[in-house]
Amino acid sequence: MPYNTLKENTFQFCKDFINNRLIRIHNQILEIQTALTSETKSSAGDKHETGRAMVQLEREKLGAQLAEAEKIAQLLSKIDIKTSQEKIGLGSLIKTNKFLYFIAISAGEYKSKDASVYCISAATPIAKLLMGKCVGDSITFNKVETTIKEIF
Repeated sequence: MPYNTLKENTFQFCKDFINNRLIRIHNQILEIQTALTSETKSSAGDKHETGRAMVQLEREKLGAQLAEAEKIAQLLSKIDIKTSQEKIGLGSLIKTNKFLYFIAISAGEYKSKDASVYCISAATPIAKLLMGKCVGDSITFNKVETTIKEIF
């Protein structure tokens, strides 16, 4: 598979990853809202109020997760994978002597029949080492030296 196609497929994998996460969070929020509105005042009093408070805390937690996922989706939407880069930056597909990396979001490993690519956020320690590097440069991560072979 050509590396440009691999880069496009990996980028789509990242978009699908964050879209699925957004859908899952939205569904959980809807479930909680349904639980809150369908609940009627019970005779248990304090027990009922404690239950509502717990549900409200869960809703707040999901709201924070949703905000974070939306921020990641927004970052992903700004990446232009069509431009070729001399130096590693956001949206780079990097071939090293060890692995293939795609710097965008932390979405795990994308596997195709031809290759396996680690999708990493620019905030990860290895991405911080790779950023700004060029073909032929080396980095040392966890006492292992890695050489950059190609950037797509």
